[in-house]
Amino acid sequence: MSLGPIMMDLRGLELEDDERKLLQDPLVGGIILFSRNFSDLDQLQNLTREIHALRKPPLLIAVDHEGGRVQRFRQGFCSLPACRAYGEIYDIDNKRGLELVEKAGWLMAIELLCVGVDFSFAPVLDVDRGISQVIGDRAFHHDPEAVANLAKYYIRGMKRAGMAAIGKHFPGHGSVVEDSHHAVPVDKRRYEDVAMLDMIPFERLAKQHLQGLMPAHVIFPQVDKKPAGFSKRWLQNVLRQQLGFQGAIFSDDISMTGAEALGNYTERAEAAITAGCDMVLVCNNQQAAISVLQTLKVENDPASQLRLIRMHGRKQKLTLTELHNDPEWMMVSEEIMSLDKAPELEFGDDEIQS
Repeated sequence: MSLGPIMMDLRGLELEDDERKLLQDPLVGGIILFSRNFSDLDQLQNLTREIHALRKPPLLIAVDHEGGRVQRFRQGFCSLPACRAYGEIYDIDNKRGLELVEKAGWLMAIELLCVGVDFSFAPVLDVDRGISQVIGDRAFHHDPEAVANLAKYYIRGMKRAGMAAIGKHFPGHGSVVEDSHHAVPVDKRRYEDVAMLDMIPFERLAKQHLQGLMPAHVIFPQVDKKPAGFSKRWLQNVLRQQLGFQGAIFSDDISMTGAEALGNYTERAEAAITAGCDMVLVCNNQQAAISVLQTLKVENDPASQLRLIRMHGRKQKLTLTELHNDPEWMMVSEEIMSLDKAPELEFGDDEIQS
């Protein structure tokens, strides 16, 4: 069985009988986990083990685990700082900032891989212009070149652990006030203005560093009337052809307000796939995911399959509990957690923040 183009979520801490049946649907290719799916390390490892055992190739298991406000698993995991922390150190000492961000990428990735999660939707490549609150300190920096440099080293750390990197939110979410979870953001700038600022990190990293990418539910009317994640111009003409990106494209959650203009859930999924997405996220509305599985008509794309298969994480010999005795983990975790500042607001499960 191949990996289908739909990524859905689960209701609770363990698979229920109807969910086991759903996950056998050939249109399903992945699961995204939320904080409601986590109670402790043993429970999480049992859940991911069961999901991976259901099919061959195994379903992809993802999570949003950036640090700061967006970290789904807490107890037993390192408390990761928001990405802005590395940018602030980078401003004082470039070398030190890059060393720390590479360690942070490794730490985030190795902990997730040890509990059976294939990847986190990370890193954020948006440029923080002081406009978007939903991005804010999730961004590494306000300078696009600094974002690209910091992200490059973060990805290097992820790769060393064995995890593919997924940059988001192409071509940039940092220059709009509206949050696409609750509104339809519109960026009225010319393509040239977007390319000279927000797109720089994606351009720098697209060919050699990113295995995956997530587009934004932002409309750039000077380029296309559709949000970027549903736009052939953005995904095929700009991302694939101009930037030379060959990795997997994951839609942002089509349950978000920013996707509603594309029609019902099946129409949204069809639009995303037609535009160039390899996998479509349907989150926090399991009935909507079921309706998509019942009505979506798509043909198997061998190239898309290859891109998705490459997203599986490297299997680890250690459990996360055993990793806690590893000398490198002990040193790195202490160093990274010393940077953490308690998040003022942690996003809930109804906000994917991908």
